[in-house]
Amino acid sequence: MEDLNQLKFSPDHFWIRTEGSRAYIGITEYAQLEHGMLLYVELPELNEEIKRGEYFGNVESVAGTHDMIAPLSGVTVAINTRLEKEPHLVNVAPYELGWMIAIELNASSELDSLWLAERYLADFGGWD
Repeated sequence: MEDLNQLKFSPDHFWIRTEGSRAYIGITEYAQLEHGMLLYVELPELNEEIKRGEYFGNVESVAGTHDMIAPLSGVTVAINTRLEKEPHLVNVAPYELGWMIAIELNASSELDSLWLAERYLADFGGWD
């Protein structure tokens, strides 16, 4: 399992792992438990510009369809295409196999608004 202390979190239940100016984004374990078993994941295309606070895709689960709002701005440089055929990977391993996209950050200063694991777990913990 991913060391949650190496991640940052948005209050909208996204986790972010940075590697230099690249940020990998996925939904948290809490979010996947709330949504239930994922049936479909819609992600942006490669080289697509996404903007913080704007729609970038959705997940469909047994509980309904949920829009995903970008926690950061950037250009998509990697897409987890396995999720097209295996969306349940988000349920099985949200922090490893269930990552969704990687972006080249437009503004690393946006990372400052994200939460550390301690704060996220204090508000939404108790599920691991």
